[in-house]
Amino acid sequence: MSGSATSSRVAVTGPPTLAEALPGFRDVFARLAEGAGERDLTRTHPFELVRELADAGFGRLRVPVEYGGYGVDLPTLFDLLAEAGAADSNVPQILRGHFSAIEILRNSDDPESAAYWLRRIAAGAVFGNAQSEPAGAARADAGKNGAVRTDAARAGTGFEITTRLHRIDGQLVVSGTKFYSTGSLFADYIRVAVLDEDGQRAFAVVPARHDGVVHADDWDGVGQRLTGSGTTYFEAVPVAEHGRLGLVREALRSLPAFFQIVHLANLAGIARSIREETITLVRSRQRTSLHALSTEATADPEVLAVIGTLHARSLTADTLLRLAAEGLEAANTAGTREAYAANFADVSAAQVAIIEAVLDAATIAFNAGGSSAVRERTHLDRHWRNARTLASHNPVVYKPRVIGAYLVNGTPPDSSFDRVLVDRKDNHES
Repeated sequence: MSGSATSSRVAVTGPPTLAEALPGFRDVFARLAEGAGERDLTRTHPFELVRELADAGFGRLRVPVEYGGYGVDLPTLFDLLAEAGAADSNVPQILRGHFSAIEILRNSDDPESAAYWLRRIAAGAVFGNAQSEPAGAARADAGKNGAVRTDAARAGTGFEITTRLHRIDGQLVVSGTKFYSTGSLFADYIRVAVLDEDGQRAFAVVPARHDGVVHADDWDGVGQRLTGSGTTYFEAVPVAEHGRLGLVREALRSLPAFFQIVHLANLAGIARSIREETITLVRSRQRTSLHALSTEATADPEVLAVIGTLHARSLTADTLLRLAAEGLEAANTAGTREAYAANFADVSAAQVAIIEAVLDAATIAFNAGGSSAVRERTHLDRHWRNARTLASHNPVVYKPRVIGAYLVNGTPPDSSFDRVLVDRKDNHES
């Protein structure tokens, strides 16, 4: 009787709820944070910890419940990505391509393929990204292959695609070179932006560990050194089952803001980490400066003011992150171009203010520690380098003008999605 009851209880036990999974996420976050500075110094990738985070269910946060995920809303996703960024800012960027793949699948017009991949992600599969190409690659490749000539020869934006789908012995394969292929070094599968056999932009999924995939890991940026970015080469890599994700669709208009908010979540996480690590540094100081008003750093008014300012900067980042995330959630519900345009303007404004706040925090944190704060063992320098690197994506220098044009003249902000639609139209008419 008792054995039967126990068996019944086990039978009805499903996967853990998000509340049950959170302690597991935070255990991995704690271990990521513990070694983040030293890993940055020694360029040691957090392969095992990223795998543990995926095995704990972090990668299925946005997978709908019916496919085995948690189905969280965007504010919840971005808040948890900020937690991950506070632990190690490489992690949200590693998983940026993963979570964008889920957004693509959630909006797919191929429900069979979408269900297939969403279930695999719920089971622990991790996606990497291979979208951008080295500058000039398209023009260098122009004319070599009829399938890519029309798009590759266009000299306009410099965002052309030469990576292509083609067939070898009847099998569909991917060949080409990608840069900024963030997260692919950690992935099970890679979502690759390609030109299909008709010269149209599309996404294809390939296995990340196939012999035809070479991960150069040659990212040489000053920050975000452990994201698995850099060059990835694809040489006749077979497309996975259900691996043709189709054309870029109108339903994916949310993606440009989504991509940016991942960076904003990461920056918000960096601001939290700067504040906490600087507090720890102040508490550990054994002396103050000659002109200090106190012999103890923890009672020094100027030092305490630095901590107060760091908290203000972090609160600014957290508040604007939530505003941007809630705005994108609302835009997804509305599903109109107008809603996405308004949200993109708000996300751009949040980008301006968050970057200013976090870079300022990463600089003034050193004022709380004197010369000891610049020693390598404090690892404080990585926060500025990582924040500066994230801030250089989607250059912020253009955003105030874009926002102003929208507010004054009602000009909707152009996005990478609009650029792709124009390229598709030009290609089709050619």
